[in-house]
Amino acid sequence: MATPKPKPQTIDEYISSYPENVQRILQTLRQTIKEVAPDAQETIKYGMPTFVLHGNLVYFGAWKKHIGLYPITGEMEAAFEELAQYSTSGKGTVQFPLNEPLPLPLIRKIVEMRVRENTAKNEQTG
Repeated sequence: MATPKPKPQTIDEYISSYPENVQRILQTLRQTIKEVAPDAQETIKYGMPTFVLHGNLVYFGAWKKHIGLYPITGEMEAAFEELAQYSTSGKGTVQFPLNEPLPLPLIRKIVEMRVRENTAKNEQTG
């Protein structure tokens, strides 16, 4: 019986567990999120890279044919018509195909919206 692969403890470990071409994509996504939300803390939750700012901000995962970015809300789908060209699921994810460039302007808008949502929620619960 195969020994289960240990779960990554850091985002660096997570990214380094993928082939080089996927590592580049994941590093670009990570850097984009950090640029938009520089105060967010990096961690691993649900076995995936997670950015935390007043609660979970966004998390992402690499899959066989796509990169998943979570959470995607109904408000985002309504606000960002360009999301319609990507597969989304009931789990609140958008899937960016590995064989296409990441839509960095869209990703920035998603993260900006999540920062606003989490900041507003934090101010309400103060």
